[in-house]
Amino acid sequence: MKVGDRIKFSFGEGEKEGLVVKIFPKKVHLQVDFPKQKGKLIIRSLAELEGKIPQEKKKGKAKKEKKAKAAPSKEKKSEEKKGAEERE
Repeated sequence: MKVGDRIKFSFGEGEKEGLVVKIFPKKVHLQVDFPKQKGKLIIRSLAELEGKIPQEKKKGKAKKEKKAKAAPSKEKKSEEKKGAEERE
């Protein structure tokens, strides 16, 4: 992959084609034409574009993070209720 190459990458449920603008050790800047935004810059990891990261693992990781964030809020509510009952 070099600056000026056109590559296809996954975007949403389909694929888009973009022009490589800059390459860094772990990231790539792509210039993509959208219907309402011509020349928008998209940043992707180099590993994702080369296919080293399976899409299933990427989606599964996001779900685990959401569950971990939601759990503590429930515990705080139950602790507040216990504290209120003890005060009465």
